[in-house]
Amino acid sequence: MTRLLVGPFNRVEGDLEVQLDIEDGQVRSAKVNATMFRGFEQILRDHEPLDALVYAPRVCGICSVSQSVAAARALGALAGVQPPANGLLVTNLMAATENLADHLSHFYLFFMPDFVRPAYAGRPWYADAVRRFTLQSGSQQRLALAARKRWLDLIGTLGGKWPHTGSIHPGGSTRAIDPAERLRLLTRVREFRQFLESELFAAPLERIAGLASEDQLWAWYAEAPDQGDLRQFLRIVLDSGLEHLGQGPGLYLSYGAYPQADGTFVFARGLWDAALSEVRPLWLEEIREDASHAWLDDRTGPLHPAEGMTEPSLEKPAAYTWNKAPRLAGAVLETGALARQLIHGQPLLRDAAARCGGSVYTRVLARLMELARVVSLMEDWLLALRPGDAYHQDCRLPDTGSAVGLTEAARGALGHWLKVEHGRIASYQIIAPTTWNFSPRDAQGRPGALERALEGAPVRPGEQNPVAVQHIVRSFDPCMVCTVH
Repeated sequence: MTRLLVGPFNRVEGDLEVQLDIEDGQVRSAKVNATMFRGFEQILRDHEPLDALVYAPRVCGICSVSQSVAAARALGALAGVQPPANGLLVTNLMAATENLADHLSHFYLFFMPDFVRPAYAGRPWYADAVRRFTLQSGSQQRLALAARKRWLDLIGTLGGKWPHTGSIHPGGSTRAIDPAERLRLLTRVREFRQFLESELFAAPLERIAGLASEDQLWAWYAEAPDQGDLRQFLRIVLDSGLEHLGQGPGLYLSYGAYPQADGTFVFARGLWDAALSEVRPLWLEEIREDASHAWLDDRTGPLHPAEGMTEPSLEKPAAYTWNKAPRLAGAVLETGALARQLIHGQPLLRDAAARCGGSVYTRVLARLMELARVVSLMEDWLLALRPGDAYHQDCRLPDTGSAVGLTEAARGALGHWLKVEHGRIASYQIIAPTTWNFSPRDAQGRPGALERALEGAPVRPGEQNPVAVQHIVRSFDPCMVCTVH
């Protein structure tokens, strides 16, 4: 058996290393190391509660809206306030803009460039991949970057600035949208639709969102195999074994995405149990964070985040990461776009996951399906805004209490657990999506979702940066700065 250290990874938000034990050309076990500690949870202690709206978004520069939303929802639950309809719609619009920008970035900037590596030079699709997806010079890279830049202008209008938008508050959004701004926003959303329909999908969004099975997906692919970047991805899937590469734990988590006025979500909350092919209820009280393999104090054993702590402890022989190991009733979970769509019941993703499981193929496909579905939702939300109605409701925070704020970032389930005593933050604990997906082993030795997904990955003779490992890691779209805040 040989040991290989892969990292630090490029094209990843934050710092990441993966230690692999390799035998007979396969990964036998993996340890995932989030190498950087930043201490936001300690920084927030003893601050006034509303300070969380300033500090929490700065956990991350690419999903700061999601951090803002989770912080605002925790404070809103503490105050017992609900945003008015306009405030809910605008918050959903900002969250969706950020999530779709992240999906676009993942596909064009993080994932597809790995297929221009020399290891693939003999494949029939390689020359086309080089032309399209080479970093900085690829034709689709340039188009995607331009589309992303214009797309993120939406948050600047909706929230006043980006990143670290300041308009998201417990009672809604503090920035009203006038009719002229709404028209400009609709124009920008339709520009993004045009990019997706002409370049990514080469088809109307409704056609892609309406694909209800793998048979329909592959029949659509066969209509014009050379048109659009989704078909280029599918062509690579057929040739590269991505369908079954990187199997996850088979239990998927979503806190529910894009809440509606009636208390439901556009994409439902819950757990998807692949073994039973059913949605199970989510009980937040069953979450525990295990720090037995983290450079963090774990003298009290696994704790619920409402009672959690994040105190460095460097003298631990079993530790190999700054990341905790969150578990739900002891189970290892996967979160992200695939989890959202399986719980929601999206028929194509359920069909694909029934055949392939949680794999590189199904994770990437789920992000692309969200791009196809959510843009049309955003058009509806903009049309539903009622100029002149309230966007924000004032509230008063109590001096003592505790609450949780939940949201779905692009990468999955994000939760903020807040405790206030005597008008000051006594405890603030964050579990980010990559905390779930890139967790280390727990006290029972169970590997996290990525660690498990890497088991069995092929490693070619002489590879120091195995392409299969790169594909599996990137299929989860890691955000390491959120992981250990």
